[in-house]
Amino acid sequence: MRPTRIAFLIPILILVFACGKKNQTCELDPDILDQDIDLSITRLEDEFFGANTVKDYLFLLEKHPEFAEVYLQESMYFSPDSLAASLLEVHQDSALRVLYDSVKVEFADISDIETDLKNAFKSIKYYFPDFKIPKVYTFVSGFNSDLIVTDDMIVIGLDYYLPADHSFQPDIARYMAVRYEREYLVPMIVLAISSRYNITDPTNNTLLSEMMYYGKAYHFVKAIMPCTSDQFIIGYTPEEIAECFENEEFIWAHFVENELLYQTNPFEIRKYIGEAPFTDAISTKAPGRLGRWLGWNIVDDYQSNQNVDLAVLMMEWDVEKIFRQSGYRPRRPE
Repeated sequence: MRPTRIAFLIPILILVFACGKKNQTCELDPDILDQDIDLSITRLEDEFFGANTVKDYLFLLEKHPEFAEVYLQESMYFSPDSLAASLLEVHQDSALRVLYDSVKVEFADISDIETDLKNAFKSIKYYFPDFKIPKVYTFVSGFNSDLIVTDDMIVIGLDYYLPADHSFQPDIARYMAVRYEREYLVPMIVLAISSRYNITDPTNNTLLSEMMYYGKAYHFVKAIMPCTSDQFIIGYTPEEIAECFENEEFIWAHFVENELLYQTNPFEIRKYIGEAPFTDAISTKAPGRLGRWLGWNIVDDYQSNQNVDLAVLMMEWDVEKIFRQSGYRPRRPE
């Protein structure tokens, strides 16, 4: 499973895209909001930085066994005592404690994250009744892990989501680091969850298949979080989103004229799907991952034209069917 500037036009385009494409509503159904779910976020960074002895850490390992195994990989250590001793040493590091202090200032209040996550979980459970509300933990990882999402547990490395102007920053490319801010956090989690419902044909290794996979994934996030700006779903700036739509005909023509949709060469596919600061096969001014963005538009058109429910859409593995029945055409700039 795959994991998880035209100045006077920009204000109008931002308004349109902020609430979604093609007049999608950004109001949650009362039937979704009225659901009663049990969600609380456990601030493990406080517990782990508050521990002072090996005995304290052994207690925490026993208290949070799933976290100990999945996140801390307890089974990789000779014994729980050896892991506890390692944790004691790490959490006494002065630089890590300064990082923890910064996280405590920036994320003193995470009620907004909890509310967004709770509403997202309600929405997922509404469309997918088998969805089990996972345990949610926050942590300070020392930039070792940003986000862990399993069926039973989510661990958020809050240090990754400090503001872009903060002195502490993860060692990743700048074009990716800008997406590690507070507003992107819950959409990232929902995107990761989408993979468990995103059914694919494992024998299809075309670019079109990759485009439809990511198109369905982004459509899922928008359906679950309809009031979330596309910026925080795909990770493009509002200006980049505006320019992509302004140049959609040109982008689509590039894919058609170069017969890219049924391309199976992984190196060619990576040019349009993989992480990159720009899609240089089209233009050094075009944002990276344009194949994903284009796939999102096609999936949106398919859902709109065929009026299929989200659960049915996510189960549709026939990418050729999605493409053909989408009736996709690039939108002409007004």
